Amino acid sequence: MKARYDVVVLGAGHNGLVAASYLGRAGLSVLLLEKNNYIGGATTSQKVFPDYDARLSRYSYLVSLFPEKIIRDLGLNLELRQRATASFTPYLNYGQHDGLLLSNVDEEISRQSMFELTGNKMEFEQMKAFYNLSRVFAEKVWDTMLEPLIAKEEFRRRFDADDVSREAWRSLVEEPLGAAIERYLQNDLVRGLVFTDAKIGVLTHPHDPSFLQNRCFIYHLIGNKTGEWKVPVGGMGAVAWELEQAARKAGAEILTNVDLRALGLTGKGRTVEFYKDGEQQTVEARYLLVNFGRNVLAKYIGQLYQPDATDEGSVFKVNMLLRRLPKLKAEKYQSDQAWCGTFHSDEGYEQMNVSYDQACSGRLPNKTPCEVYCHTLTDDSVLAPELREKGFHTMTLFGLDAPWNLFARDNRTMRKHAEKKFIESINQWLDEPLEDCVAVARDGSLCIESKSPVDIEDELGMFQGNIFQNAPTFPFAERKGQVGTWGVETDYENVFFCGSSAYRGGAVSGIPGHNAAMKVLELIQKTPNAQRPTSNVEVKS
Repeated sequence: MKARYDVVVLGAGHNGLVAASYLGRAGLSVLLLEKNNYIGGATTSQKVFPDYDARLSRYSYLVSLFPEKIIRDLGLNLELRQRATASFTPYLNYGQHDGLLLSNVDEEISRQSMFELTGNKMEFEQMKAFYNLSRVFAEKVWDTMLEPLIAKEEFRRRFDADDVSREAWRSLVEEPLGAAIERYLQNDLVRGLVFTDAKIGVLTHPHDPSFLQNRCFIYHLIGNKTGEWKVPVGGMGAVAWELEQAARKAGAEILTNVDLRALGLTGKGRTVEFYKDGEQQTVEARYLLVNFGRNVLAKYIGQLYQPDATDEGSVFKVNMLLRRLPKLKAEKYQSDQAWCGTFHSDEGYEQMNVSYDQACSGRLPNKTPCEVYCHTLTDDSVLAPELREKGFHTMTLFGLDAPWNLFARDNRTMRKHAEKKFIESINQWLDEPLEDCVAVARDGSLCIESKSPVDIEDELGMFQGNIFQNAPTFPFAERKGQVGTWGVETDYENVFFCGSSAYRGGAVSGIPGHNAAMKVLELIQKTPNAQRPTSNVEVKS
C-alpha cells in the first residue's frame, strides 16, 4: 500500500466499484476501503440460512436503474432477465377470491384480468395512458442522468413538444402524484397498485405537499427508458462480482475489514486514517469519494447531521427460504404464475391512506401494506441443484408504512411484532399458512430473517433505514447553484459523494458512481499539467 493515491474511495458498494473502475481505467491510482469482510454493500448475495446452500439477495433484489451505458463502458457480463408476470394483486369480490394479473409477455391476459376486476374495458386503457406519461418522461430524462444537472426551467421546456409531454411534466413534477392517479384511474385497487411505486422505502401519501411521492415514483419508472425491473441472473451477488472484477482489472486496490477512524478534509490533500489487521494506517488522496451517507460522513468529521423530515426510512424486509410455493385461495391462478412477479397485499389506495395515517400516529398499521418477490421462478441459479430438484424457492417480503421511529425504542420486540403482521397480510390470500411452506433449520427454527429500518441503518449505515440514503431527488437542478454540477459535490474541496447520498442517487444504479468519476476527470482536465496527479492519466467519459 502506498502513502498517496490519486483517489481513495470509502465504501465498496456497487457505486464505489463503478467509480473506481472508471477512474482506474483513466490511469489514476485508486484505493478502495471497505469496512465489511465482503464487497458489494447492499448488492450482495449471502448464505443467510447456513443449513441450506441458497444465496439470497439480502437487501436489494431487482435491477432497473443501472444504465446500459455503464454496463458497456465497463465491459460487465450481466444478464438481466424479464419476469413473465409484472404483478399479481389478490382481492376478495362478493366472497370470492380472485386476483388482478398483469403480464409482461401477454397484454391480452392483463386486459382480461383488469376487465374481470372492474367490469369495464376503460380502466385498462386509462392505466396504459397513465403509464405512457412516465414513459414520455423517461425518454426525455434518462440520458441526462449521466450528465451535469440541467436547470428545472430548461428541463421543462423539453416537454413543450406536444400535449402528452406537457401532461407528463404536469402530472409528475408540478402537482402531487395523487391528482393524476385520481384523474386517470377510478378503481381503488388499481390506484393503489400504481401508487405503491411512489411509496417504496419512504413514508408518504398521494397528496404529500413535499412531492416526495413524485420523486420516488419517477425513480421507479424511468430506468433505461422502460422502467421495467428485471432479475439479475446469479442474484445481486453477480452484479457485485462483475463490478469488483472490473475495478480490479482497472488497477484499483481493494481492502476489506477496514476500521475507518478519521478523515482530514482541509489543506491540499485529504487524509484517511484507519486500522487494518490491527495496524494503524494513514493515506493521502488528491480526491476523496464517499460511498456512504451524509450522516456517516458527519460523524467522521465531527459535525451534527441535520436531515430533512422526508429522509426517514420506511421499510420492513423479510427474507425467506421456502420448501414449496404456497397455494392461493384464488384457485384459477397457478402458484408460479402469481408469485413470479410482484405480489401485492393490502395495497389498496384508500387502505394505504389509512395505513399512512396510522404509521404517522406512532403505531404499526392494522393492515400492513406489503409486496412479495419470488425471483427463483425467473432465475433459480442461486439455489444448489438439490434444492431446485426439491422445489425450494427464495422469497422476499417488502413492507411499507413501517417508519424507523416505530422501531427505534425497542427494535427487537417491534421487529417480531411487525414480522408476524406482515406475514399475516400474505396469509389472508393463501390456502395454507406461509409458515408451513418455509424451510426448517436443523435447530427447528424457520428460515425467516427480518430487517427493520433500525437494522438496515446499523448494518449498512443508511440513515434511519432509508434505502435511498436520503429522500430521492428530482432529476434536474432545483437550485441555481446546482446547474452544471454533477450532483456529487460536498462543502469540501475535492471531496465528492459517489453513492446514494448524491443527487440522483439511490437504488442499484451506478449513476452517482459514474457521475463522481466524471467530476474527478473533469477537474483533472482543468488542472494545469504541473499540478496534475503523477499517474499517466487518460481522461475518458
